Amino acid sequence: MVLNRRETAGKHPLRGRASRLCLGILLVLSAGGMTSCYYRPYPVAVQPVPAANGNSSLPLTQLYFYPNKGQTVEQQSRDHYECYNWAVKMTGFDPGRSAIPMNQRVSVVPMPPPGWDTITMSITGAVLGALIGGPHHAGEGALIGAAGGALVGAASDVARQESARQMEEAYNAQGLTPDGQLAGQASRFRRAMSACMEGRGYTVR
Repeated sequence: MVLNRRETAGKHPLRGRASRLCLGILLVLSAGGMTSCYYRPYPVAVQPVPAANGNSSLPLTQLYFYPNKGQTVEQQSRDHYECYNWAVKMTGFDPGRSAIPMNQRVSVVPMPPPGWDTITMSITGAVLGALIGGPHHAGEGALIGAAGGALVGAASDVARQESARQMEEAYNAQGLTPDGQLAGQASRFRRAMSACMEGRGYTVR
C-alpha cells in the first residue's frame, strides 16, 4: 500500500510538468495566431521589367531603313523627314512629343521580411517554455517551446508571403503596368512610317 502511494506521488510531478509545458506551447500558439492575423500594410514598389534577353527594350517607333535605289544622304534625310510628318498626320501620334513608358511590374514586399516570425516566435517559445518548465526543467521546456514557436512562426511567414503574392497579382492584373493605348499608337505610327519609306524605295526593318 505504501508502494502504491509512492508510485502515485511520483507520477503527479510528471503530469504537472507535462501540463505546464503544454500550457506553454498553447500560449506560444495563441501568440503566433494573433501575430499572423495582425494586418501589416505592405509597401508597393513599381519596377521596370527587363527584356527577355536582358537588354532594355528599344522604342516601338525606331526604324532601320536601307536605300534600295542608291538614294543620296540628303535624299534619305528628306524622305525620312517627309515620311515622319506624314505618319504623324495619319496617326495623330508624334513620338517626339509622347513618352513611351517602359513595361513595369508592381512588386509587393511583405513586412516584416520572410523569416522574421520564425525567429521571433522561436525565441518567444523558448523563453516561455523555460519559465513554465521551472528551474529543474528549464532546458527541456525551452526546447519544446522553441520548436513549437518555430512551427507557428514559419506558418505565419508562409501566410504573409502568400498574401503579398496575391496582392501583387491583383495589382498587376488591374493594368498598373504598360500603357496599352500609347503602345498601340506607337505601333500604328511605325506601320505608317514603314509604308511611306517602302513606297519611296527603302527596305525597312
